Amino acid sequence: MKEKSPSLPQLHAHFVGVGGIGISALARWFLAQNWAVTGSDLADSQILVSLRRAGVGVKIGHKLANLPFKGLNMVIYSSAVPFSNPELVEARRRGMVPLSYPEVVGCLTKVYKTIAIAGSHGKSTTTALTSLVLIKAGLDPNVILGTNLKEFGGVNFRKGRSKWLVLEADEWNASFLNYYPEISIVTNVDKEHLDFYKNFANVKKTFLKFLGNTKKGGTLILNKDDKNLRSLLSPIQKLAKKNKLKVIWFSAKAKGLKNVLKIPGEHNISNASAVLELAKLLEIKNEVALKALGSFAGSWRRFEYKGMFNDSRFKIQVFDDYAHHPTEIKVTLSGFRDKFPGQPIICVYQPHQAKRLQALFREFVSAFELADVLILLPVYEVAGRDKVNSNFTSEKLVRAIKKKYLKKNIYYLEDPKKIKKFVSGILHELSPSLRQSPVLVMMGAGTVVEYTPLLLKK
Repeated sequence: MKEKSPSLPQLHAHFVGVGGIGISALARWFLAQNWAVTGSDLADSQILVSLRRAGVGVKIGHKLANLPFKGLNMVIYSSAVPFSNPELVEARRRGMVPLSYPEVVGCLTKVYKTIAIAGSHGKSTTTALTSLVLIKAGLDPNVILGTNLKEFGGVNFRKGRSKWLVLEADEWNASFLNYYPEISIVTNVDKEHLDFYKNFANVKKTFLKFLGNTKKGGTLILNKDDKNLRSLLSPIQKLAKKNKLKVIWFSAKAKGLKNVLKIPGEHNISNASAVLELAKLLEIKNEVALKALGSFAGSWRRFEYKGMFNDSRFKIQVFDDYAHHPTEIKVTLSGFRDKFPGQPIICVYQPHQAKRLQALFREFVSAFELADVLILLPVYEVAGRDKVNSNFTSEKLVRAIKKKYLKKNIYYLEDPKKIKKFVSGILHELSPSLRQSPVLVMMGAGTVVEYTPLLLKK
């Protein structure tokens, strides 16, 4: 009788800060490769609940005891985790070399044929659209992105059987400089993450370095409408000549997309235009690409409908949106205006990161012009990264906006848990025209999403 070959021991990866939207997708990639996966994070969340269901052993809090005593092969950490984290200290004491999320993803880009989507805004939606087009065309990609998709079962990762990897390439902390794609897409370049980059010149230089990571003979797909990208035209041309790169420019002025897309706003026409250019490059039929683009109804926390307001006296649709930068706020509110012409817009906004509010205060003052009613919550402080400057608070922003737009209905709410009562009280004070079927958007990248359920009918 033939003896069975001994089975190999299961490999084990531990993730520190596993609740982050990007690193949680990487944890799912390791699960898909049949690794044992454990992880830890500071506080519980919807992402962690979902990871537990998928088979990840999750611990709340960071301590050295979270690391398995035996059989641990890799320790991977979120870039937001400090060097002094006790789990990282313990891993190094054991002689291991912890790797950051972008370092590990960078290794994947060397193995897969990678399409990396970068940009200050719009990269999650563009990554989602790219994924759906490749799936529809039968290219069966692997996907790592920074939002959850209902098409992926409500998660942010898809295991494919091909060599294609569609990747959302985040510029925070220059993470995307670890990636080496075959095709690089850039949606736009803006004054974002200035706590890290210090000035806009450094932002543009780093995006240029990212484009330089594109493999020789690869392709750049860039936004012709973005003045900041166009300002890099000369160095991009030199880079393309040196590395034999093909350069394709896309534009939101492309005809026919507005009537195809379910997601509103000119910014989404721009995102879809980038994907159409990619489809042409990959020789995907136009009708196949358009059908995939038209099927997309939106992703998690991007113009996401959540339900009706829990007060029978008012007919209000409630949405969640991740917009947190002035540019994103403007285009998102413009999208709501296009989608709901004539209906008042109530925006509840939680500023995300004190340093962003300070660096872009003037831009924030002008960002909410299309909102008929604005309610500002206290600033969400990012743990370990910033602290609120008393000169740049939500209250000061309220005063500055009121000064600029004298007749605006602008309010500050100290306790977000009182949002339902607060909104109901405001509605009674508004003019009748502003009470006629308004739409309400809970906006921001922090904990504002946790207060949305307080507004909804059960």
